[in-house]
Amino acid sequence: MSLTSALRREARLAPVSDLEAISNYGRVKPGLIPMWSGESDLTTPDFIRDAAHKSLNAGDTFYTWQAGLPELRQALSDFHRRHFGKVIDAEEFVVTSGGMHAITLALQATSGHGDEALYLSPAWPNFAGAAGLAGVTAVPVPLIENEDGWHCDLERLEAAITPRTRSIFFNSPSNPTGWTTDLDTLRAVLKLARKHGLWIIADEVYSLFHFGETRAPSFLDVEEVGDRLIYVNTFSKNWAMTGWRVGWMRGNVELSRTFENLIQYSSSGVAEFLQRGAIAALDDGDEFLKEQIAHARTSRDMACRILGASNRVQFSVPTGAFYLFFKVDGVTDSNKAVFDIVDKANVGLAPGRGFGEAGEGYLRMCFQRSLSQVEEACGRLASWIARYP
Repeated sequence: MSLTSALRREARLAPVSDLEAISNYGRVKPGLIPMWSGESDLTTPDFIRDAAHKSLNAGDTFYTWQAGLPELRQALSDFHRRHFGKVIDAEEFVVTSGGMHAITLALQATSGHGDEALYLSPAWPNFAGAAGLAGVTAVPVPLIENEDGWHCDLERLEAAITPRTRSIFFNSPSNPTGWTTDLDTLRAVLKLARKHGLWIIADEVYSLFHFGETRAPSFLDVEEVGDRLIYVNTFSKNWAMTGWRVGWMRGNVELSRTFENLIQYSSSGVAEFLQRGAIAALDDGDEFLKEQIAHARTSRDMACRILGASNRVQFSVPTGAFYLFFKVDGVTDSNKAVFDIVDKANVGLAPGRGFGEAGEGYLRMCFQRSLSQVEEACGRLASWIARYP
């Protein structure tokens, strides 16, 4: 018997990331433009790094509040007041070791072995992977794409609910599709959750990366006291902090006490000097964030224009996040295609199959990079498309 076979079944069967496979293959290739991961090519801004550096030099290397520094929790409250028009008690926020940690805690708190959690697909694969590790069956509910873009089919969502369903994971704006929900859909999903006694795990990481006149619609706009809502979020996207691994979750004060206990048994809290950087991001980062959103819009328009001109690409123009999820005529095996693109175009993309069966045939590009890189990468892709197959 091998050592691996003696591990828990859930650990043995944890899915291997299709994105990791292509990035490992292509990351050392000279001149490759990597557009496979969901991050900017910018380093974290100086004002954030300086705050963390100052804290580290001051010796802030000890255990700290498990739920997060009081100053950071208050900064999160202030941030939501500015951007969402909501007055939220600082005690409702809990600081986590990244958004993935927040999702894991939300799953642990709401579901157990044999339970089910619904999610809209195509989807970032980490939710389904984390659910599987917890013994929870992640049930994909496919989004619909038509000439008007992507849509959530509410009848299909309700039809997927069974007596074992415990939660709905709802990501909008969406990674990878760029779809953004509307307020009527949020109200309908909340109504479903109330009717069936379900939790909603609201992943609104890209809520400010929205290309309408204001931010994206949020469950914060329609929630009522007593709703079973857990918000999960991260500092990674807004402030170019993917490597910091700092996030947050929000329920109400009662839930925060439970999540604080779960943090004790998982990470025991986030390093103080990292939290000091996060405070600087919230307090002083609105202008940087505004610039990044404007840049994402320009990058999106450039990518859509160049690839659309090939007349062999189909996509719904993303209304949020910073991804273009597109099809190329003749591509049916997205994994095979992304390896060919690395070899022949020197551009790194994520295969649609990595986002679930509903994503097969699509390719995902993260366009939150310098305009020169976006232009060059799209030009290379256009040349590859012209020659494919």
